[in-house]
Amino acid sequence: MIRSVVRGFGAALPKRVMTNRDMEAIVDTSDEWIVQRTGIRQRYVAGDDETTASLGEAAARAALANGGLTPADIDLVICATSTPDNTFPATSVNIQNRLGMSHGFAFDVQAVCTGFVYAVTTADAYIRGGLAKRVLVIGAETFSRILDWNDRTTCVLFGDGAGAIILEATEGEGTVADRGVLTAHLRSDGSHKEKLYVDGGPSTTGTVGKLRMEGREVFKYAVGMITDVIQAAFDSTGTTADDLDWLVPHQANRRIIDGSAKKLNIDAAKVVITVDLHGNTSAASIPLALATAAGDGRIKKGDLVMLEAMGGGFTWGAVLLRW
Repeated sequence: MIRSVVRGFGAALPKRVMTNRDMEAIVDTSDEWIVQRTGIRQRYVAGDDETTASLGEAAARAALANGGLTPADIDLVICATSTPDNTFPATSVNIQNRLGMSHGFAFDVQAVCTGFVYAVTTADAYIRGGLAKRVLVIGAETFSRILDWNDRTTCVLFGDGAGAIILEATEGEGTVADRGVLTAHLRSDGSHKEKLYVDGGPSTTGTVGKLRMEGREVFKYAVGMITDVIQAAFDSTGTTADDLDWLVPHQANRRIIDGSAKKLNIDAAKVVITVDLHGNTSAASIPLALATAAGDGRIKKGDLVMLEAMGGGFTWGAVLLRW
């Protein structure tokens, strides 16, 4: 059985760090208020010379170096983003060009904060279908570009950054002991659009628009939706929370992460937390967290790792893989 195994990982962050104290000078907020409600202490904000594509390229190059590969070894580039450099072409094609690739193919995935989970699932399908042997999967965002910096309920939450992994076709035995992607579960429900969306777009306003969110409503649904797909992943593989080595969640809010882990009886020591350092980087948050935990040696070869996210739409999903 063909499995999609992680061959390399990488991350990239803008040069500028914006702390909660910096936010106090912009809007009516406080470090105490932000930390208590979200767990966020700082975030990175892209400068004029930094874009989603440039951050994605840097993360991709780091993943290639980590995996001992070159762009020539990649068949497909998938970039999960809600903040593309241009309406078109796809940011993935831009990154492909930046990497010096004129072979293979590239496309973007747009599922907001669940984008990386969708992208990993898509890459796995291409690999198992024999259409690609190695896929560069990137999550890259510059959410600072679509924030209303006068809205204190949203501008303190988000940051910019990029993360990437390389998935490689590898022969497995077809059991949960295999390395690679073991199962994936995706969901969406468009009836929740008004709870988290951007109030612009080429076909409606002809503008980029700004992010709008009903925070309490999003919070109300988040834990239930997240636990739904995680439990589905456990059920489909015959595994449990006890078997799990690491939960790598979308880094939106510390209270949502803690609530989901508690509901599923996942030991808090198994949960990778980077929301305090990066804020909510949407589709970039999971690969940034993966790169952090794998880079410092916490996530090791053979570990059972759960990825999960929920985003605007609503979209939500989970991927269970063995590192």
